[in-house]
Amino acid sequence: MKVYVNGETREYPENTHVVDVISSMGLTGKKIAIELNKEILPFQQYNVQVLASEDRLEIVHAIGGGQEDSFQLAGVTYHSRLLVGTGKYKDLEETRLAIEASGAQIVTVAIRRTNIGQNQGEPNLLDVISPDKYTILPNTAGCYTAEDAVRTCRLGRELLGGHKLVKLEVLADQRTLFPDVAETYIAAELLVRDGFDVMVYTNDDPIAAKRLEDIGCIAVMPLAAPIGSGLGIRNPYNILTIIENANVPILVDAGVGTASDAAIAMELGCAGVLMNTAIAEAKNPILMASAMRKGIEAGREAYLAGRMARKRFASASSPIDGLFL
Repeated sequence: MKVYVNGETREYPENTHVVDVISSMGLTGKKIAIELNKEILPFQQYNVQVLASEDRLEIVHAIGGGQEDSFQLAGVTYHSRLLVGTGKYKDLEETRLAIEASGAQIVTVAIRRTNIGQNQGEPNLLDVISPDKYTILPNTAGCYTAEDAVRTCRLGRELLGGHKLVKLEVLADQRTLFPDVAETYIAAELLVRDGFDVMVYTNDDPIAAKRLEDIGCIAVMPLAAPIGSGLGIRNPYNILTIIENANVPILVDAGVGTASDAAIAMELGCAGVLMNTAIAEAKNPILMASAMRKGIEAGREAYLAGRMARKRFASASSPIDGLFL
């Protein structure tokens, strides 16, 4: 027989009970409400109510207000907008606890024998951050030429069983760790041509960011300040210009120091923030990871809410009508 469930036609055998429909939809034990033919059906009747052909069921549940907030990378949907690294922690246990506290779904790893290698007796980072739980994002940290960055990505793809998502960074010098943008262009073109999904670290330069998008990078990651500096966003209007001109996700990468920096990035409209040192070098990394998570969430909500306009002069919060003068 034909039954309408949430506006869709479904076929059920005769003598189907409402509870059978609930079970078939994987909603057993869930907090739901049901309307049968525009009348509320008390939950006590789910087990005894038999459906007839042409019956109409509406099944609802509660969600947060508005649409579910998420963003996509390479066709995968992510609900956490905080991406974290794995370096500088005192040990793997602290790494694990901090990542869990951050709520991150994407975790960057450097391709190093001393990091995720299989040397005898060496702890394996992938035992702590399992690819079954997290999206592992190999990065080319420490590469100073396009050739080295491309080789590193190809090794990472082999190590992770054909993994195509990578974070590209080609550095110019050891003192500033600023990107070598010319070499980054070359590496990005080679990797995109080789089938990689490239997230790319670059300067907070709107022209460079747009060119990297045009090359085919799936996300552009301008720095907030030098890597590991903790200085926060030095050029917010550059970041804003990059966001306004982009058709791919823009994620701030490098230079964040504390939760307010992360919130500012999100208030500008960034899709997310990647950080490592700000958490790992905090006095309490696990607590800072939790703070960063909340900063990201608060900044995103503030962006969606739309801040009030800035005004030159005061504007009273309370009406003046009815004052005792």
